[in-house]
Amino acid sequence: MSFLSTRRKASRIMLELDDVHLGKLLKSLRTTMRSGAIASTDLRVSQIADFLKGRDWDRHTFHLEVLAHFLADTPVPSKWAEQQPDNATALVLHAWSELFRARATGNSEGVSRARTNCLRAADLAPLDPTPWIVLLTVSRLERYRTADTFYVWNEILLRDRWNREAYLSMMRYLSPDEAGSRLQVLEFVDSLRSRMPMNAPCAATELTSQVLHYQSIRARGGVEGLMARNYWNDIHVTAALDHASRHWTQPSFLSHAAALADLNTLAYALTSADRPREARPVFRAIGGAVTSWPWQFEGDPLTAFQRAQSRAEASR
Repeated sequence: MSFLSTRRKASRIMLELDDVHLGKLLKSLRTTMRSGAIASTDLRVSQIADFLKGRDWDRHTFHLEVLAHFLADTPVPSKWAEQQPDNATALVLHAWSELFRARATGNSEGVSRARTNCLRAADLAPLDPTPWIVLLTVSRLERYRTADTFYVWNEILLRDRWNREAYLSMMRYLSPDEAGSRLQVLEFVDSLRSRMPMNAPCAATELTSQVLHYQSIRARGGVEGLMARNYWNDIHVTAALDHASRHWTQPSFLSHAAALADLNTLAYALTSADRPREARPVFRAIGGAVTSWPWQFEGDPLTAFQRAQSRAEASR
């Protein structure tokens, strides 16, 4: 990442964040989609198969998640899985795209297929954490017993100890919106904070939980919603925000694939806490790579980002 550039880049929603190679692939896939050529699906399958050959699990997870989101409404993931039923990566991409489609449409028909594909992929690639990461989401959607969900969680930890997507998924599972409580979330992030490296890929788990809680308070409306900004004055919340603000924009401190997504979370938290001056270097580190969450809570995410960015640049 090119942190602390003084030139403001044009902001836009960027699934690929600062991953140049992934950005080129997405651009190429868009071109083949628009072409309408009969062989375009096979061409896209070939492009994706060549791209997804790395075994850096952090970046591999990121690539799969972005491509599953991007391709959820296309036949590409199912076509690849059909062509190569013994390819674990193809099966995981298909499973993850099924989950994105299920959440977007409310139709859970594909969730059971996703489960089957994940279990098959786990058998084919026993060292790969991604089948288990997707299976963790399946367990949340299908409301597995707690013991079964924790079994999946432990399988992930055996393969990729600090996987960002896994920790964010587990944190949401433990929230009051799903199977847990606010206390369970606090215990989870407290345990994580005491064990993980400061710059681990899952470093933003605590701050993400705080933003989610802040948004849930605001969503309640009434007097409680109006007073939501006081949440950022809590001593533990302030400490987490101070720590992230102090360290995350240091050059090369965050090196995981989704670091810019975490910086979007930090920028949102700082502006929500009425600390726009401290948000200024965060926005400069982000450049133009905007993520839909958490900005979409404020309306159009790009407009919300630009408004907060302008406020930060104007602060003294």
